[in-house]
This record gives sequence, C-alpha cells and structure tokens, in this order.
Amino acid sequence: MNRKSSHIACFGKKWVLAAILFCSTSTLSFGQNCCCCYTNGTTQDAAAEQQVQSTELIRTSQSWDGVELPDYFKGRPELVAVKYVFPAGKKLGWHHHPVMNYGILVQGELTIIGQDGKEKTVHEGEPVVEMVNTIHHGENRGPKPVILYMFYLSQKDMPLAVQHPEIH
Repeated sequence: MNRKSSHIACFGKKWVLAAILFCSTSTLSFGQNCCCCYTNGTTQDAAAEQQVQSTELIRTSQSWDGVELPDYFKGRPELVAVKYVFPAGKKLGWHHHPVMNYGILVQGELTIIGQDGKEKTVHEGEPVVEMVNTIHHGENRGPKPVILYMFYLSQKDMPLAVQHPEIH
C-alpha cells in the first residue's frame, strides 16, 4: 500500500468510527435509529419519517396580564432556569419579580393572582410569561403537584423574586 492509499484507508476508518459513534450516541439519546445507519434492511427513507419537530409555544412582549414587558437591562445578562414543584393545595406568598421570566407548566394547573384580583390559570403544557415588578402570588388548586420550569433573564446578584410578607 502506498502512502496515499494508506492515508485514505486511515481517513476511511476514522470516518466509519465517527459514524458508528454518532449513531450509537443518537440511538442511546433518542431511542431511535440514526439517519446515517442501516438497520434491519431499512434505509434513510425510514429516517425521513423521524424528523426533529419544533413548535413555538409563545412569542410575546407582554406578561400574562397584558402589560408590556420592560426594556432589557444594560450590561451582561445572567440566564437562570429553575424547576418548581408545587404540592397540591400549596399557595405561595405575595411577591414580585424584578426580572423578566417565562416558563412552561409540564404538570398540573397553577393559578396566578395579581394584587388587583386578576387571575390566570395555566394548564399542563402551556407557557406563561410572568408579571415584572407587579405583586402577585400563585396557588395550586388542583389535586396533583404542579411542575413548572421557569427561565429568568437576569443580571448577576439580582434577586429572581422579592417577597412581600406584609400582604396577606
């Protein structure tokens, strides 16, 4: 084997190894066959049926109560993601968020109540954009725990929420 064919053979082996590793990782991660692999006589036609899907859940510049969100902060942002679990019957205290945040409710129903009495019930699978600098609280009025993932657009050392224990 000459030097050129040796290089091609080595490159080919590396490509095959990379494809095997990619397919193995994809199969483990997604529980599906990789699009570049042939499995049980199937070809890329079967992989064409299994495409990544994306669904935009929300695009807004307003919180759930219809109020326009504030302008972004100046300076370096800090992005924070938080998973909340609210037991059935749990009621949070009054608070406000000095930073913008939004999320997706993945289990249960959460009712958010503004200090003005306005309410919004968020259901399983729905997105929510929280109020900014407006006092409110949340209640799980349902029979099962609420699981809520929230994403905050903050800055270093800023609180995500400010409690108002003086309000009952």
